[in-house]
Amino acid sequence: MVMLQPGQCGLCAHFGEPHPATPMLIQIHSSKQAPETFMDDCGHPKLASLHLKVSAMSGCDGFEPAKAA
Repeated sequence: MVMLQPGQCGLCAHFGEPHPATPMLIQIHSSKQAPETFMDDCGHPKLASLHLKVSAMSGCDGFEPAKAA
């Protein structure tokens, strides 16, 4: 498990956005920790058409904080 910092995908509102929240996403948002190998979809509007899979540790300039679970 890795500790996530603000600005990393695992704490972004767009991480996993293309699908309903899963228990794993809820746990990541609340604990601010994620497995090193966990990947999910990026739903950022400017990137959604690319169907990106990103790790929870990734990051970009489009970060928006996820709402508290």
